[in-house]
Amino acid sequence: MKLTQIVWFASAVMMGNMAMAQATPVKIAVLMYGNKAEFVQLMEKYAKDYPGVKSGEVSLTFYDGRYDASIQNDQAATAIQTKTDAIIVNPMDFEANIDIVTHANQAGIPVVVANARLNTDAMTSEVISNDELGGYLEAKAVLDKLDCKKHKVNVVIIEGPKGGSGEIQRGKGNDKAIAECGAGQVNVLERKTANWSRAEAQPLVENWLQKHRGKINGVIGQNDEMALGAIEAIKGAGLDVKDFAIAGVDGVSDAIHAVQAGEMVSILQDAKGQMQGAIDVALRAVKGKGYQPQSDIWQQYAKDLKWEDGTQKHYFVPWTTVTAANAQQLLDARK
Repeated sequence: MKLTQIVWFASAVMMGNMAMAQATPVKIAVLMYGNKAEFVQLMEKYAKDYPGVKSGEVSLTFYDGRYDASIQNDQAATAIQTKTDAIIVNPMDFEANIDIVTHANQAGIPVVVANARLNTDAMTSEVISNDELGGYLEAKAVLDKLDCKKHKVNVVIIEGPKGGSGEIQRGKGNDKAIAECGAGQVNVLERKTANWSRAEAQPLVENWLQKHRGKINGVIGQNDEMALGAIEAIKGAGLDVKDFAIAGVDGVSDAIHAVQAGEMVSILQDAKGQMQGAIDVALRAVKGKGYQPQSDIWQQYAKDLKWEDGTQKHYFVPWTTVTAANAQQLLDARK
């Protein structure tokens, strides 16, 4: 073989290897705390709609944590062992799932926390919404409707899973809104968890309606699913939902329909913003300086959500209060 042929062949092999390397997708393990809730399903939908996923640049592997922190930790171990390039975790537990970050860091794998929080700053970044603010906004919506500064009112609070960041942070926001009404103005008759579940919230509220017959004025559900369970309980008891002030958090489709019907208030957290933002930040960690984000959420929230080269520790996706005016637009965006 002549020298020129050898050089040409070597160059062709090198270019072929480079093309193969460039064609190899970035592998991201996505650890969701549980896939039964619509909000989690929306996060998965928007992950699959991410431009880099559609182009083949990114390969996603989803894990269903089945609402169990220990299962999520085991799934993270599997992702690490199979040499994923990055991990996005929607953690079940504020404390117990810190192990995911610890073990990933030891393996040199970036971790981006999405939606819920972990009690650590050792992760690469987090892309979330401020749950304390969300809890404040939903409780304030209930208490403003009840005019709590002028009238003493009775409310019940349906909490998220105990020990999860959502329950902790939204609970703080609930308490802040209650305190603003003034001492003794708001009586919290009941405060228990329904584990983000509509099915668990319904019998819980049915019992409360029996126990506190005619006394409950408002229902603060720390997510929409539980608020919707409360609505079903109220209707099942033969009561008029519009006689109650009810609010939830997430902006799931059924809640948006309930807003249109005048039955509740919902504070929407953006599943697309959180998930696609998390993928962009994870890709920046893998690809390095110069990576440009692919999701349009950075333009959508340009005023409040700055890319900052994808290296910030905390990214807060803004909340949106669902109203009769914007409800249909929000629903149409999901089609």
